[in-house]
Amino acid sequence: MTAFEVSHPDGRGTPIVMIHGVGDSLQSWEEVAGRLDADRPLVRYTLRGHGERGHNAPPPYEMSDFVADLIALLDELGFPRAILAGFSLGGLIAQAATLAHPDRVAGLIVVGSVANRSEAEQQRVLERFREVTASGPLAVARQSVDRWYTPAYLARHPEAREQTLGRMAQLEPECYAAAYRVLATSDFAEHLGAITAPVLAIAGDGDVGSPPHMSKFLARRVQRGSAIVVPGVKHQLLQETPDTIAKEIDQFVRTQEL
Repeated sequence: MTAFEVSHPDGRGTPIVMIHGVGDSLQSWEEVAGRLDADRPLVRYTLRGHGERGHNAPPPYEMSDFVADLIALLDELGFPRAILAGFSLGGLIAQAATLAHPDRVAGLIVVGSVANRSEAEQQRVLERFREVTASGPLAVARQSVDRWYTPAYLARHPEAREQTLGRMAQLEPECYAAAYRVLATSDFAEHLGAITAPVLAIAGDGDVGSPPHMSKFLARRVQRGSAIVVPGVKHQLLQETPDTIAKEIDQFVRTQEL
């Protein structure tokens, strides 16, 4: 069973389901969730492959598995429709779920996610996947923390580095690699025009793995999209700028009357 947490279960608005990134946990959305309007249920859950050691579904994983887990969670909670908010891999899962189950998605929010990788960008993420497979999540994280966080944030929060490395050290290497493969090989650029739900795409201006041009592309290709670029931040927008992300989500939900 998927581990999840629900805030404001008695809220009357359309639920927001928050999907974390690869190697992360439902806690990654905690700071944002705590700042959102309390007028609707807020759901955070753990992706397959990211639970306690020995309790994960065995690899391999496909995108369809992540989508099926999400829809099963909506069914378990009795939500016929939801707003999906996905970070990084979570943003790809949200896109895939919206394409496969448009009747279940009232709105789509993607943060630091992927769309229309260039050939060079595709080669770089596949190289990182090979490093993940060969060296494991902790070794890759040691090389990547400075790519995820800004120097200013790490200077103010020196504990963030060790907390990130500690979290990555707890992952099962085979499960992490299986989830990372889905991140590295998924791109829905050719299908985005079929998305009719309103879409908000958010990127950090210094994100090199999911750069702003991807969010802008996604917003242009869907039928009702907008893009926001947050200045002075890299990939970890949820942790570095939760006030901004929460404000943009609340405004999007109100504007779209979701």
